[in-house]
Amino acid sequence: MSIKYIVREGFAGIKRAKLAATTSIFSLFIAVLLLGVLTRIGFNVYSQAMSIKDLIEVEVFLFDVDQRTTDQLRERLEGEELVQDVSYISKDSASAVMRKEFGAGAEDLVELNFLPASFRLSVDTEAGVDQIETLVSRIQNYRGVDEVEYNAALLRMMESNLNTFSLIGGSIAVLILLAALILVYNTIRLTIYAKRDLIRAMKLVGATNKFIRSPFIVEGILQGLLAGVMAIITVFLFFEFIIPFYLVDLGVIDWPFGRWYFLCGAMLLLSILMGWWGSRWAARRFIKETYISG
Repeated sequence: MSIKYIVREGFAGIKRAKLAATTSIFSLFIAVLLLGVLTRIGFNVYSQAMSIKDLIEVEVFLFDVDQRTTDQLRERLEGEELVQDVSYISKDSASAVMRKEFGAGAEDLVELNFLPASFRLSVDTEAGVDQIETLVSRIQNYRGVDEVEYNAALLRMMESNLNTFSLIGGSIAVLILLAALILVYNTIRLTIYAKRDLIRAMKLVGATNKFIRSPFIVEGILQGLLAGVMAIITVFLFFEFIIPFYLVDLGVIDWPFGRWYFLCGAMLLLSILMGWWGSRWAARRFIKETYISG
């Protein structure tokens, strides 16, 4: 099998069906571009949600217990799987915080020394609301614990919105991928149809299906490569220059994992895979099923 022939025919296929190939490349470009933008925005939405979730603390208020009970309770809290950090707020510290927040008007209340000691727990940001509620229920039964408080409503709302965003974003991504694959599939099918007489002649002289399919698969890969490069350039210019210049108030939108080449590399790989898959799908079906008997 001549690699040079296969590659040359792959390029030639694009030239023969320029309109169909251009439509396929443009569709792949739009699909990969939208997926790249969606991924980057989705990553930032997720990061912001995790940042907000990291600020939410579980506060464990204590009865008036001795130091030994307090130390034992702290050990149990630190042993909880979801708990990442435990800080102790004594009664004096709680009074100082109240005095700082409410000023001189709170002096009479501070003198009453009614504020209880407490533990503030930072929990794993990946933990779901149900897991946190199970943790709270378990802590509530610890000896020496009076009350456990955390902002359950905010967590539930945030988790619900994040799940909704993920579901909608995932559905849109699947539809985009499917549409792009079908367009690549149709482009290769048209190319195969245009070369049907040549394919029959090649089969008569003993060419294998694999040999005949290879140029069409290369054509699909080339379409994916061109579309991926165009999408990468557009995404990079959009987030590095257009948004910072025209939408200053939007702020900096972070790249996934902190580097541009992670997302760009994934976009290029996805575009090539889509081109390969769509062309392979069409070539295997129409060459094997239509032209073996032709």
